[in-house]
Amino acid sequence: MANAKLNRPSKEKNSLIRGQVSDLLWFGKIETTLAKAKSVRSKAEKILTLAINSYEDIAKVEKEIKDEKGVKVVKTVSNDGPKKLHARRQIMAYLFDRQEQRKDKESIEAFTARTKDINHPLLEKIFNVYAPKYAARIKEVGQGGGYTQIIKMGNRRGDNAEVAIVKLI
Repeated sequence: MANAKLNRPSKEKNSLIRGQVSDLLWFGKIETTLAKAKSVRSKAEKILTLAINSYEDIAKVEKEIKDEKGVKVVKTVSNDGPKKLHARRQIMAYLFDRQEQRKDKESIEAFTARTKDINHPLLEKIFNVYAPKYAARIKEVGQGGGYTQIIKMGNRRGDNAEVAIVKLI
């Protein structure tokens, strides 16, 4: 059922699943039908596994930068290694990018200061929040996978479709 047709042409089905996987990874939980939930779970687990296996690949590079006075300063910068860069590009090709939203009662200056270095917030969340969290869980439990949970909620009132909640554990 993870590869269900969902009564749509393949382009529409793939776009729908991409959007729901992006929402699941951004918000942490979505509500959808059971067939869509199983398809979303499959794709989300593969993306998280890809991020977990490559998030530690970092290469340190020294760059010469001129400061305000024109003096060359050597600065150490951490870049993605080849394995992490490849995983990042694969994930970027699949997911829809979500933009960071201003929090309640947050000033524009605080928002721009918080988000000035973040180009792709969803990718940063995957590699900086989820990957270390699930990698630590793998070391504790000794088992990979099982990053999502599907909770059946019963049938929807209008069309009697079985509804489920997909959430990250």
